Amino acid sequence: MLRILSLLASRHEMYVFSTSQKRVSVELVGTNKVRDKLKNFDELSCASVSFMGVSSTGSPEELQGLVPNLRQLDLTGNLISQWQDIFSLCQALPSLEVLDLTNNTMENDFVESPLLKNIRVLVLNNCGVTWELIEKLKVPFACLTDLHLIWNKLNIITSPVGKFVQGFDTLRLLNLEDNHIVSWDEMVKLSYLRSLEQLHLNKNKIKHVRYPSNLPSSGPLGDVAVPAFEKLQVLLLGSNEIEDFPSVDSLNLFPSLMDVRISDNPIADPAKGGAPRFVLVARLGNVKILNGSEVSARERREAEIRYIRLVMGKAESNDPEVLKQLHPRFAELKAFHGIEDEKPTSRMSGPQKMASGLISITLKCVGPSMGEKQPLTKKLPPATTVGKLKSLCESFFKLKDIKLRLFLEEEGCPLPQLLEEETASLVELGIGTGATIIVDEES
Repeated sequence: MLRILSLLASRHEMYVFSTSQKRVSVELVGTNKVRDKLKNFDELSCASVSFMGVSSTGSPEELQGLVPNLRQLDLTGNLISQWQDIFSLCQALPSLEVLDLTNNTMENDFVESPLLKNIRVLVLNNCGVTWELIEKLKVPFACLTDLHLIWNKLNIITSPVGKFVQGFDTLRLLNLEDNHIVSWDEMVKLSYLRSLEQLHLNKNKIKHVRYPSNLPSSGPLGDVAVPAFEKLQVLLLGSNEIEDFPSVDSLNLFPSLMDVRISDNPIADPAKGGAPRFVLVARLGNVKILNGSEVSARERREAEIRYIRLVMGKAESNDPEVLKQLHPRFAELKAFHGIEDEKPTSRMSGPQKMASGLISITLKCVGPSMGEKQPLTKKLPPATTVGKLKSLCESFFKLKDIKLRLFLEEEGCPLPQLLEEETASLVELGIGTGATIIVDEES
C-alpha cells in the first residue's frame, strides 16, 4: 500500500485511450494543485486506494511517517483478508476515523486485538462477515458510531450472552441493507443498543414489524424501565415485503421514531392494493419524514382529515372496538380535528341541506389533445363516483370521444395518484373540499 500511495503523488502524465487504442494525452484543470497536495502526504486527510490489488498494509512505521494525519481511508475492492493487518494499520494511523473495507474477503476470526478508540466509522459491505465476527469486532472497535454491513447475508443475529445484543455502547447507525433478513424477531435482538439512532433495513425480505411489547421491564444490563429501541429515530424499511397495517401502526410505539421509509412494500403501493401516502401519514402520528419526504404541518392536517372521511365513508362497522382494532388512531384524530358524525337536522331541508354537504374540488385538464383549458372549481356530492366524475369532466371541458383518466394531486407526493376504481365515491376515497383532480387522457 505504501508503494501505491507514493505512485499517486508521482504521476505526471495524464492520458486516455482512443478507439484505436492509441494513447492520447489530456490535461486536467487543477492537476498541479492536486499533485502539490499529494506531495505533502503529512497534510493528507483522505485517501482512496480502491481496486489496486493491495494485499497487505506494509510497514506500520513507514505508513505512520507517510500519512500521519489521515482521517479517511478507502480500501474497497482489494485483496486484504487478515484482521491483524487492519489492526496494525489502525494503530499506525492514530488520526484515522473512517475505514472502508468494502469488497475485501475478510477472515471470520482473529486471535487477539488491540483497543482502537480512533475508528468511528467501519464499512464492511460485501466482506463475507458473520454476526459471530461482528460480536468479536465490538471489542477492538469499541468506539464505533457507524457500522455498515450491506450484502453479507446476515439473516440471523446471534448473541453469545443472553437473547439481546450487548455492547456497541456508542453505535448510532447500523446498516443491514440487502442481507436477506426475513424475520423481524432478529431485529428485536438489537432492542437494547443504548445509542442506536438509525437502523437501515432496506432491500430485505421482512413481512411484518412489531414493536417488542413483551420484553422485560429492565434492560439486559440491569437498566430500570428502559424501553426497547429507546433512541431509534430513523428506520428504513424500503423494498421489503410488508403487507399489513398492523406493521405500520406498530411504528407509532417506537419512542423516538421520526423518519420512516416503507416505500416499495406491498402496503405502501396503491397499484398493488396498498395505501396511498395520505393514509400512511395519518396512521403514523409522530413521523416527520416519510419515504424521504418531509411531512409538513399542512400535509399532516389534510391527510388526517381526509383519512377520517375515508374511514367514515367505508367503515363496515360502527362498533368502537372494531374500529379501534382496524384504525387505532381514528377516534383520536376524529376528536382532535373536531369532526362529528353526520346527523339529520330539521333546520335544513331541500336545496339548503344538499348544498351544505357538497365537496368543492378543482379540476385541471392537462391532456395534450384536449387543447388549453382553464381549471374549474366545482361543488359535487360526496357520493359522486370516479366513473360519474369522468362523465362530468367530458361535459365540463366539452370533450368528445376521449377516454379519460383521473389523478388526485396530493401534497408531499411526487406523482399524482391514479383513481382507478370507477365505482368508488369521493367520500370513500377520502377526497374532500380543496382537493385537486388532474384530468388526463388514456395513452
